Amino acid sequence: MAEGRDVQWVEVTEGQDGQRVDNFLMTRIKGAPRALIYRIVRKGEVRVNKKRVRPDTRLATGDLVRIPPLKLTPREAVREVSDNLRNLLAGSVLVEGRDWLVINKPSGLAVHGGSGVKIGLIEALRQVREDLDFLELVHRLDRDTSGCLLLAKSRPALLALNASLKQQQMDKRYLALVAGRWPVRRDFVAARLDRYTLANGERRVRVDAEGKVARTRFAVREALPKVTLLEAEPVTGRTHQIRVHAAHAGHPLLGDDKYGSRESQQLAARLGLSRLFLHAESLAFPEPTSGREVRIRAPLPDDLEAVLGHARQGN
Repeated sequence: MAEGRDVQWVEVTEGQDGQRVDNFLMTRIKGAPRALIYRIVRKGEVRVNKKRVRPDTRLATGDLVRIPPLKLTPREAVREVSDNLRNLLAGSVLVEGRDWLVINKPSGLAVHGGSGVKIGLIEALRQVREDLDFLELVHRLDRDTSGCLLLAKSRPALLALNASLKQQQMDKRYLALVAGRWPVRRDFVAARLDRYTLANGERRVRVDAEGKVARTRFAVREALPKVTLLEAEPVTGRTHQIRVHAAHAGHPLLGDDKYGSRESQQLAARLGLSRLFLHAESLAFPEPTSGREVRIRAPLPDDLEAVLGHARQGN
């Protein structure tokens, strides 16, 4: 059967070797939601070397990928990047290497689209950085968390950086403002965490003896009259780990609408805080090619600096 003129056959490059079909398509088909990608793969509209594949099939250099023409309805399409977001992301790159980059993620921007989020940081960056054939998250940050976020620009770099993360060769430090006086000698919280879902479908995390091992190091940066500025280092990488461990210790993060207390919410309101006070301040990792250490810092955003100023005045 003859192919339509709008069908594309794309050859996999060396930098895309080992990439999953679904991620390859997300990069190639701008604006397509992941659910649609899965659907066209399952229906056999996407072929690799003329054969049907699964969304998790790994590609190899030289493979030919058939990409069908797609007409996205406004309801299906991932939102186009606005000029404001485009400019914000372009100005948020802290450091960029040959096959990786670190961005200062704005608070309020989810790292992935889906579950009602029309566009996430990764989808937006793929639109902004049309020069890149490969762009994947190495780790994640909560939607309301700002600061250092590492992305890979090639499959080999992604594998190397993921290995560094699993082998605990990556150093991530956060700044968190918590309610009350954190005990100076309490420098470690180890409490197992379990994920669960509320009746409305919202996902939460709680301390549970049957949960997964989770460890966080804490250090007091500044003790203030009613709050404490902490440095937090997650030894493990569980969802919401810093937030749940701080709340479990009796000192919830200010601005935390999931795990905060009435006192912490009142303190946040008095200080003029309108979002979660959690910032990924620094990131260190071995450079994927050379192995040399890369260390990057993201300055505290102006809105959080202002809140700290109010807290220092005893407001």
